[in-house]
Amino acid sequence: MDGVPLHRSLIFRLLIASLTIAVVAVVATSWIASQSTSRTIQQQLGQSLSDDKSVYDELLGYAATHRDWSGVTPLVGSLASRLNRRVTLMTEARQVIADSQAGPALSATRPSATVDPLAVDLSITGGVNRIDQRVIGPYRLPAAEQKQLRDELNASLDCLRQYDYDGTIVAGPHARGRLQVTTIGKSSFSCGLVPLPTRSETRPLAALRKLIASCANEKDVEDVQLAADLTVEVRESDSDTGLPDPKRTERAVGCLEKARRTQLEAYVPPAALLFVTDPADPTAQRVLPFTRANLVRTGTATVVVLILAFLVTIMVGLRLVRPLRSLAEAARRSSGNQRVPVTGRDEIGYLAAALNELAERREQAELQRQAMVSDVAHELRNPLTNIRSWLEAVQDGLATVDGRLVTLLHDETVHLQHIVDDLRDLAAADAGTLRMHPEPVYVNDSVTQVLDAHRPNAAIAGVQLRTEFTGDPEVTADPVRLRQMVSNLLSNAIRHTRPGGSVTVRTGVTGDRLTVAVADTGDGIAPDDLDKVFERFWRADSSRTRATGGSGLGLPIARQIAEAHGGGITVISTLGEGTTFTATIRTATAVLTIS
Repeated sequence: MDGVPLHRSLIFRLLIASLTIAVVAVVATSWIASQSTSRTIQQQLGQSLSDDKSVYDELLGYAATHRDWSGVTPLVGSLASRLNRRVTLMTEARQVIADSQAGPALSATRPSATVDPLAVDLSITGGVNRIDQRVIGPYRLPAAEQKQLRDELNASLDCLRQYDYDGTIVAGPHARGRLQVTTIGKSSFSCGLVPLPTRSETRPLAALRKLIASCANEKDVEDVQLAADLTVEVRESDSDTGLPDPKRTERAVGCLEKARRTQLEAYVPPAALLFVTDPADPTAQRVLPFTRANLVRTGTATVVVLILAFLVTIMVGLRLVRPLRSLAEAARRSSGNQRVPVTGRDEIGYLAAALNELAERREQAELQRQAMVSDVAHELRNPLTNIRSWLEAVQDGLATVDGRLVTLLHDETVHLQHIVDDLRDLAAADAGTLRMHPEPVYVNDSVTQVLDAHRPNAAIAGVQLRTEFTGDPEVTADPVRLRQMVSNLLSNAIRHTRPGGSVTVRTGVTGDRLTVAVADTGDGIAPDDLDKVFERFWRADSSRTRATGGSGLGLPIARQIAEAHGGGITVISTLGEGTTFTATIRTATAVLTIS
């Protein structure tokens, strides 16, 4: 390692990487600090605005329910104490109405807001009404009329619901309840949404109508129609149509707010200036966090960090060279599956762990290679056993050599050849190059051939094979692969079914889907093992012999065949009751499902 060029040496690369990381870290830290500071400022400003809004809203509520400011001092003191701010209320002529504490004069200070319930600052409240709805004035109702109004609103709400509508009762002008529709039904309704004016509301509404008419230059007050919810329309008193005049109505609506302000100004105190300031210095300006001194300090700290990073990187690089050389030498001397010691959790430790993992993978690969012969034998055993069983039956005189038997034996021989090629096909399927040879095939015939080939094994195992066919569907698929997949699933079901049990095969067509179900009454699969059944070489009971447990290739091969047809296989199982496999294969004309 002495001849390694400088630009390829670990020290040089580590130095460049460390410096890069240091620069990025410093820049990122500075950016994060600035963003954090900005966010803090925004949060403080937001909190300040929130405090100002809460003070404004409470004072606005006081003004909406009182005729003057004579009793506002306790409220101002309470607000100041809660927010730890100085709260001052002054007239528009800068005469103090109430002040939470003595302090510098506010004659040159900009007010936080103007408290006027008849001219609400919508930029603070976020609302839409310039007149605070809490101002009741001459529209205050006695208890009996309030109850009458609530009863009428509830009756209207019940009426709406009969027409599949829904609504809610909300506060309207001068705190009068009104009905707001929230859900629209399919048909029209004939329910009143605005109750008629009560006796106490008649006189102030008439006065308001005169004010609107005067403002809108309407000579005949009767032409101005004013509802209890302050909806304004202007109609010709002698008109036969009864329709409102749009231009005159628009002019009257524009006068509504002015008329209401004129009517209500006797019931609220005069507008007042609100000041929410620092108790110590009401004229203090906010200080920005990044002054020139702050920038100099930040730059100095950055340079110091870079120098420290440079020195530390050199020291770390020199320190890492010696153990890395020792580790490389130890790895070069190791033979077979020898492990190297892991001395820490740093990069050297990771390298040692990687070498140990490599040795472990070599051991696993060797074990898999040794198990391959047994795995292949498992895949070949089923067709060979079927052929042998039928030939022994002929020798014993239990079967005769006819065309059907010859065809069956020939098909099993061809099937055997395909099984030999399946292990190679698994690799091709993993690479996405597994080819299918689809052709028209009658599914019931293929399934029957598979069942006939497995009947001797089923009889030996004491398992009854059943079929339930609905129709005789024909699909386009690879017949050999189809039989191979069904055979793998069927042999797996027979192998895991206790003597006296049964395996049922069903076929049927629903729409464009062909369903073939293979269900056993065997031992079932534990829930924790359901995700492992399609792993290659996996067996539920590792202590089982290969003769009874198989190699674990049958189900993976079946799944690869299904996936090669554009589908897949799923499994559901109940422990102690049985297992159901479901494979979906998309063909040119149908979908195959094995369950």
